[in-house]
Amino acid sequence: MKKLFIQRKWCKGCRVCVQFCPKQVLDIDGEDKVYAKNLENCIKCNLCGLRCPDLAIEVRDDSEPVGCGWVAADDKA
Repeated sequence: MKKLFIQRKWCKGCRVCVQFCPKQVLDIDGEDKVYAKNLENCIKCNLCGLRCPDLAIEVRDDSEPVGCGWVAADDKA
């Protein structure tokens, strides 16, 4: 199953992913980091990941290994 993953350490808050999301899933928090505001609207198109200049967000299969710092957008960590 595909999931949205975010690497907050790499995000510089440029808002490119927010602007390219066709379903207004993403927003920027008080720390200038991307987060999934409306995750239930995500269609897993990966436009956010394709446009992110810092490679800080991507859609991938949740069965793939996840490196240090990557968090699934639906994790409550």
